[in-house]
Amino acid sequence: MNWRNPWLLPILILVLASAVQLDLPWWSLAVVAFVVGLAIAPTGRVAFWAGFAGAALSWLLPAAWLAYQNEGLLAHRMAQLLPLGGSVAALVLVAGLVAGLVGGLAALTGTWLRQAFRPRALAR
Repeated sequence: MNWRNPWLLPILILVLASAVQLDLPWWSLAVVAFVVGLAIAPTGRVAFWAGFAGAALSWLLPAAWLAYQNEGLLAHRMAQLLPLGGSVAALVLVAGLVAGLVGGLAALTGTWLRQAFRPRALAR
């Protein structure tokens, strides 16, 4: 398998986080992103953006689908509680942004933890 494919990590995080969140709490996506960052991500930058994209999509897609299915009634009421002016699209984007930041920082943390314990070559 080609681990250098830029789409592999976000898709892996998206699929695993979506599957795990069916039965576990919302923050389980952070655990998935952390493990993927710890095991696979080559650099911190790649880990953050892969975790951000995968986690954001794991919330953005279902939120948009559910808002579409009920014509945005619940999302509109929720958006009125927040300073979003009742905008359903803004609520969906904020949900994706929050999930993206959680996933990105978790994947970055996993990569940094692996790099912290990796033995380095001695400088001469």
